[in-house]
Amino acid sequence: MSAPAPVPLASEPTQEGEQTLVPGVRPVSQRERIEARMAAPLTPRVPQKPLNVGLFDEDARNQLDLF
Repeated sequence: MSAPAPVPLASEPTQEGEQTLVPGVRPVSQRERIEARMAAPLTPRVPQKPLNVGLFDEDARNQLDLF
């Protein structure tokens, strides 16, 4: 009884370098990456600044009244 021949490992190029894949797992295609990005909710590129003006002024709400 002999051992089965080893299955060659698949690999894919990434930004970090060549990475091997687990047997039975196929690489994620560029189309799948784009579809996942499109399905994700939009997020701002930079954190939003608070709107501390008029009705939305959180700092003014926290002030004590003078009288």
